[in-house]
Amino acid sequence: MSALALIDYGAGNLRSVHNALVAAGAVDIAVTADPDIVASADRIVLPGVGAFAACMNGLTAIPGMVEAMEARVRGAGAPFLGICVGMQLLADAGEEHGRHPGLGWIGGTVRAFAPQPGVRVPHMGWNDVVPVGNHPVIAAGEAYYLHGYHFADAADVAATSSHGGPFIAAVAKDTIVGVQFHPEKSQAYGLATLERFLAWHP
Repeated sequence: MSALALIDYGAGNLRSVHNALVAAGAVDIAVTADPDIVASADRIVLPGVGAFAACMNGLTAIPGMVEAMEARVRGAGAPFLGICVGMQLLADAGEEHGRHPGLGWIGGTVRAFAPQPGVRVPHMGWNDVVPVGNHPVIAAGEAYYLHGYHFADAADVAATSSHGGPFIAAVAKDTIVGVQFHPEKSQAYGLATLERFLAWHP
């Protein structure tokens, strides 16, 4: 059994996320595409960079991976962290290059930022994280973002930020938490976020 499974499905910033997790105190990290390792891990991290559909296709292309994630996280209650597109995949669907189904773990749809004068898309750079409620992993601060799409209409919002209006910066439900920002690029705030995730025993 690995303490932490960092899922390798061809769509994540794996080296940077791995290094950040180590810096945050993680030990026994398995960077893996093996569903059996995921099915027995204490914690699971799903990174993600790129388009929603490509990331979802990469995940579903690994036989048994989604089923292993479902069993370990939603069945057995292992703590789970989704990062950037890894968070977006928790949604019911994404609308990038057509409508595509997501994991459906947290209700909502991933949509493009609406064009607005003076508002640059993609949203790139440092921005606030404003907690909604009191979640053990999510704290107020500034984090680094890089995304053109955002999780919309979620019922399980853990934090917001603003880019031409408010958008969801984090979601959380049961033992699942997802962040739109990149902890591995967010310096001290990002490491503190990962430390809280590693210490979280929901």
